[in-house]
Amino acid sequence: MSRRHAAGAESARGLLFTVLGEFVLPAGGAAWTSAFIDVFARLGVEEKAIRQALMRTAADGWLKPERAGRRTMWRLTPDAERLLTEGTERIYGFTAVAGDWDGRWLLVLARPPEAGRPARHQLRTQLTWAGFGSPAPGVWISAHASRAGEAEAILAGAGLRADAHVFVAEHRGGGELPALVRQAWDLVSLEQRYREFLAGFSGEPGPDPLVRVTELVHAWRRFPWIDPVLPPALLPAPWDGEAAARLFADLHARWSAAATGEWHRISG
Repeated sequence: MSRRHAAGAESARGLLFTVLGEFVLPAGGAAWTSAFIDVFARLGVEEKAIRQALMRTAADGWLKPERAGRRTMWRLTPDAERLLTEGTERIYGFTAVAGDWDGRWLLVLARPPEAGRPARHQLRTQLTWAGFGSPAPGVWISAHASRAGEAEAILAGAGLRADAHVFVAEHRGGGELPALVRQAWDLVSLEQRYREFLAGFSGEPGPDPLVRVTELVHAWRRFPWIDPVLPPALLPAPWDGEAAARLFADLHARWSAAATGEWHRISG
């Protein structure tokens, strides 16, 4: 798998955030350029691409370069520390299936004006990241009633709070809920991604612990943002997300110590 990242700065930047969250944040929040070049060379990323990724990430306010002679130390900014801390909590706490569900739904009714393309894109992107699905135009649903405050904040950020409506409701009859779920979320595509994850990490692991863990976390970290985390009653059975979550937790527990030790060795 390690050669797949030999593309340009965009691929390098995505991997950079994985490395920042997995290794740099727990190790004090800073690392030398040489450490990044070392680990990314193992991942098949060219030195030019990682240097560009570091500079762009710094320009966006996530890293602060500190010169020490001819060397450069890259330190996480406070905003980056908050972002990565929240991200790691979501990644490692993610199980792909909701626990106890009381049957309540969170409903959001919001239709941006036809001329409001930026607001429409922002609403769709952020509600999707928050686990909402859309079974019909202007209608968004979530099986997590506790996220009403998050939904209201998203609406406010998109400038739509005044004209939108947020409800907590129960399904009392009519069509079957599994049909509604299939309209709201593309579970077929999501399950295919889980199967690809299972296939990619079920074989014999490579010898380099840094590569193993970086690729494992990088492949897994997208799922908390694309999976609505539905209760078992609303999911196909069996649900490959459960098996994938167990595999991720098992592999990370077995591989992380060696990877962290290797990171400390190259970044010292």
